[in-house]
Amino acid sequence: MLLSWTSPAIDSSGPGEELSSLLNKQQYEKLFPHHHALYTYEALVKAAAAFPTFAQEGTHEVRLRELAAFFAHIAHETTSGWSGAKGGPYAWGLVYTEEQACRDGHCTQYNTGGASPYKPAPGRSYYGRGPLQLTYAYNYGAAGKDLGLPLLAHPEMVSTDGVVAFKTALWFWMKAQAPKPSCHEVMCGIWQPAPADLTGRRRPGFGMTINIINGGVECKDNTPAARDAREERIGFYKHVASALGVPVEKDCDCAGMATYGN
Repeated sequence: MLLSWTSPAIDSSGPGEELSSLLNKQQYEKLFPHHHALYTYEALVKAAAAFPTFAQEGTHEVRLRELAAFFAHIAHETTSGWSGAKGGPYAWGLVYTEEQACRDGHCTQYNTGGASPYKPAPGRSYYGRGPLQLTYAYNYGAAGKDLGLPLLAHPEMVSTDGVVAFKTALWFWMKAQAPKPSCHEVMCGIWQPAPADLTGRRRPGFGMTINIINGGVECKDNTPAARDAREERIGFYKHVASALGVPVEKDCDCAGMATYGN
């Protein structure tokens, strides 16, 4: 199902539905039949409880669409699927817990705190871990501060504790990092493009979440690798949305959007 994107109505009449009322364990297992043992339904629900507005703002349809968008990105970041995979390419999300090419610790480019106060700890590596592949010391530090976890000292927690893993993914999803809005704000209709955004062809919808997460790589040009990555994210989004019975916007892409330099 496709729809033209309009700003979703924000339902402020009462508290939102808990995640378990939007998605039960049977549905989760069907969406991620090959998921790693770390990524349990119970870990997801427990982590989501720390973010009470995640998939709980707007109409029921808006909430489901945000959940589909979140699942699409975490599936893409952790997939081991391919076009000929058993069950199809979208049956293989949430397989990997760590960035496979960096497990030997050689990806030292991520061991930087940049201009942030969060500096890497000696002997630790900050390559991609968890459902959204948290990277860079400054992200581990900022997430750790907000979540009350020692992630700079113990980054391995993101790939060994399921609740922590999902909490870091939800932290990134929910947190606006100026000048970027949060993915949550985009999907539930809180963010509305300013004139500069409109000039840069930034618009509400799933494509904007691609721009937030990895726009500098995937939205900036139309190389085969960038196009394939976008198309996989969009494919997961449509697959999950269809399973949840929720329509998606006609244009889910970020091609041509001004990026944020990420």
